[in-house]
Amino acid sequence: MAYSEFKNKRVIVTGAHQGIGLAVAKQLAMKGAHVLAFDIAFSVEKEITFEADNDGISRIHLDITKSENIKGLVNQIELNLGPIDYLVSVAGILRMGSLLEHNERDWLDTFDVNCHGPFFLCQAVAHYMKQRRNGAIVAIGSNAASTSRLNMGSYCASKAALTAMIKGLALELAQDGIRCNLVAPGSTDTPMQRQLWQDDTGLEKTISGNLSDYKLGIPLKRIASSDDIADVVLFLLSHQARHITMENLLVDGGATLGH
Repeated sequence: MAYSEFKNKRVIVTGAHQGIGLAVAKQLAMKGAHVLAFDIAFSVEKEITFEADNDGISRIHLDITKSENIKGLVNQIELNLGPIDYLVSVAGILRMGSLLEHNERDWLDTFDVNCHGPFFLCQAVAHYMKQRRNGAIVAIGSNAASTSRLNMGSYCASKAALTAMIKGLALELAQDGIRCNLVAPGSTDTPMQRQLWQDDTGLEKTISGNLSDYKLGIPLKRIASSDDIADVVLFLLSHQARHITMENLLVDGGATLGH
């Protein structure tokens, strides 16, 4: 798909250092968008210029848990570069552990990155979008938001909260023509996924499933790539999805049987 509407548009993508966020940033940049990529892994600059690298991506350090930093960056972009046309919220973390043994710090960090940060970012960007009655937002959720996973309780809960927040925002902004949707990946070949693999059989086990952990395999017999998820993100941002909002689109190869 050409997606010519992205040319010269300004798009914020969080969690853009690696994985799904990087794939989304690269695809949008290839379509001619000015991608403003946020990630805590990017270098801290004394003065933010928003200058793009050779690939068309401006890489900017941001700790998504700091609401004042978020508001400051969004205001800078709007004042110095122009309107933010699209937002893709990807940043997320996974802290494994039993809920009975989960420490307070891991629980709070998980919600700070996976839910609170996206809320503050969406709020800051959507205020400007509402004034213009134009824009689209996509957040990366998870199929784990609706399907419980052993030792992933905080992650599942945070993604469920994110899902509810984005749908609520979509309802509030619908009258202004602003669409908000989620993409809910299952197992995807990213650094987060690979941290769960204990040996070289991790990929095979993910595809085949593990009934002792109450986890089905993947009916399509393949694991998603980051580009598979990015393809769906671009579709939901695009004019082709102009009548889609409040949607939580599963992209998990059938791993949760459509639930």
